[in-house]
Amino acid sequence: MVIVSRKFAHFVAFCLAAVVMPAAQAEVRVLTSIKPLQLIAAAVQDGVGSPEVLLPPGASPHHYALRPSDVRRVADADLLYWIGPDMEGFLPKVVKTRTKPTVTIQDMAGLKLRHFTADSQSHEEADPDEHDHDHRPGSLDSHLWLSSFNARVIAARMAADLAQADPANAARYASNLKAFDGRLDALDARLKTRLAGVAGKPFFVFHEGFDYFEDEFGVKHAGVFSVAAEVQPGAQHVAAMRARLQEAGKSCVFSEPPARPRLAETLTAGLPVRLAELDGLGGFADATPQGYEQLLEKLGSDLAGCLEQL
Repeated sequence: MVIVSRKFAHFVAFCLAAVVMPAAQAEVRVLTSIKPLQLIAAAVQDGVGSPEVLLPPGASPHHYALRPSDVRRVADADLLYWIGPDMEGFLPKVVKTRTKPTVTIQDMAGLKLRHFTADSQSHEEADPDEHDHDHRPGSLDSHLWLSSFNARVIAARMAADLAQADPANAARYASNLKAFDGRLDALDARLKTRLAGVAGKPFFVFHEGFDYFEDEFGVKHAGVFSVAAEVQPGAQHVAAMRARLQEAGKSCVFSEPPARPRLAETLTAGLPVRLAELDGLGGFADATPQGYEQLLEKLGSDLAGCLEQL
């Protein structure tokens, strides 16, 4: 008769279980180019994984320079999401070298897309040689994540991609998507109610990057002071912009973090104008399931908060 110790029996049982039971699926590594896409992905991956973001806080998606470590991260990600060449002009060459799935958001079906028009910037606001070449008439307005409608479409695509890559958690991704949709319904209602009270008040921006948000929530900027950060405009240009502000009367002028344009103080000195910020990239938000809602909520709150004081 062979006597087997209890410890040995437990060890044998553990080994057999390890053989019989399949290994747990590794977390799907999701990488997004910019913070807003990371926030949407975080809502979909809630409880299953944590998406990463390529651009560091404060970096411009229009002018970022990839480091060797960034190139490796792009290559290694299981799923990569970026807006497209109209936004991240530094990425196309690197994206072409990827062997794993990549989603170019601006090419997705079902999105509501806008294009810049000849009226986007008046001649009084920008000299022809200082025109924002990223926003040429007819070109795509790639700030598409600032529409909650588009965010729902993006989240649905992410949920489908993740379910395919990780079938064991497909139900969780579907549940997270449904919860995300529900939270956005409530947020849309709150923002529309608050912004309705300031819809007729004038405001100006230094960058035409908020049209998707404005369209969705019933507000509209009165003008765009589009000036290259490294170029100090001439006296005639400044006088033309000040004339627009004088004509508008009490108004708000919004810049974007991390730095307020040097022109802002000169432009508004002595006028009944309030200076404030709008952060369309959500640099302040944490990559939590509610991060995308925080981005839109703060955008709406900062916009309304300034206009309500006029």
